[in-house]
Amino acid sequence: MRDYRLYLTSQMVATTGLWMQRIAQDWLVLELTGSVTAVGVAVALQFMPMLFLGLLGGVVADRFPKRTILIVTQSTLALVATTLGVLALTGTVQAWHVYVLATVLGLVTVVDNPTRQVFVSELVGPAHIRNAVSLNSSVFQLGALVGPAVSGALIHAVGQGWSFLINAASCLVVVTMVAVIRSRPAPTTRRAAGQTRELREALHYIGRTSEVAWSIVLAATIGLFGLNMPVILAAFADHVFATGVRGYSLFNSLTAVGALAGAILSARRQSVPRLRVLTGTLVLLGLMVMLAALAPSTWLFGIVLVAIGFCTLQFLTGTNSLVQTTATPALRGRVMSVYLLVLLGGQALGGPCVGWLIDHYGARASMFGCGTLVAVVSVGVGLMMARRSHLTVELELRGSSRLPLHIVPAHH
Repeated sequence: MRDYRLYLTSQMVATTGLWMQRIAQDWLVLELTGSVTAVGVAVALQFMPMLFLGLLGGVVADRFPKRTILIVTQSTLALVATTLGVLALTGTVQAWHVYVLATVLGLVTVVDNPTRQVFVSELVGPAHIRNAVSLNSSVFQLGALVGPAVSGALIHAVGQGWSFLINAASCLVVVTMVAVIRSRPAPTTRRAAGQTRELREALHYIGRTSEVAWSIVLAATIGLFGLNMPVILAAFADHVFATGVRGYSLFNSLTAVGALAGAILSARRQSVPRLRVLTGTLVLLGLMVMLAALAPSTWLFGIVLVAIGFCTLQFLTGTNSLVQTTATPALRGRVMSVYLLVLLGGQALGGPCVGWLIDHYGARASMFGCGTLVAVVSVGVGLMMARRSHLTVELELRGSSRLPLHIVPAHH
């Protein structure tokens, strides 16, 4: 699979640059404004376009050649990163510059994210989607491990500007490698169907496919309450432990260590996880976030961050592979756009809310609240799934030292 190896290599370079820019952008906003809420606003602007236009991104991904789309989107991302880097290096950058460029980045992501998801399935075929998703996640988390560490060192030494320029160069690497890939495009959707009809078709499919529908509900839960760690970690680094940008990059790297372990374990798994396993993983994630909020020291906080990264990646790779392997090829781009809409759109809504809570109630209380919501909502979703599936729990006590737990069809 020469083409997939080329693509995976490009993603390693791209994700390292992306994480370098993410760390630099968050810390730049915090330096310019002194407000965690402002960091949340920057995160929201980056993900808000997905909330409103995400479905259209799936239509584009299904209609046009994926390689062409990726060349255009990655070239645009390189231009955005270059602009931000020049502004930072010349000392003329202001908060509104970051907000505008974050919005442009979000608009490009609307098309880029679902296209990349579907492009992988074109490169490897349906039989290898699950392994490809896990490998992509491993590469992403490896970039998340290296990127923050390098960016933290650069910011401490020469400021944020070089992190942005390195990300621009990494985007151009992706453009070059994608250009030489010889993929076998999947059939594209005919224009005559019309956008509204295409979107209705995808939503109808999701509504009648329980595995996809519940996966998207769970993704919305983690998107709203569990994927705002950059905002929370910035507050802990600045306000709670006073570790500065080095601590912020370290916290992100520790999260990535756990996530990388989760991705490697997921790649070794031979089957797609069941919904009940994904729900249990999300409950455990909520409990870990609650525990981290109570951590009295930096080292204990860092240990729990590793567990948070592990649970997060186990859930995300599981839902991604479940949705991709369940969705029919003709609808996969649109279905993935709905999945990404709730996942990234949830961050757009949750980012400024979490920032506001931190500014008014403190980092610990806000993080504990997020973990509680993740755990409680996940338990509620699990109970709803059991009820819809007509399942009940029976606990047998027959003098045995064991407590066998059975999930059986409920009697009507």
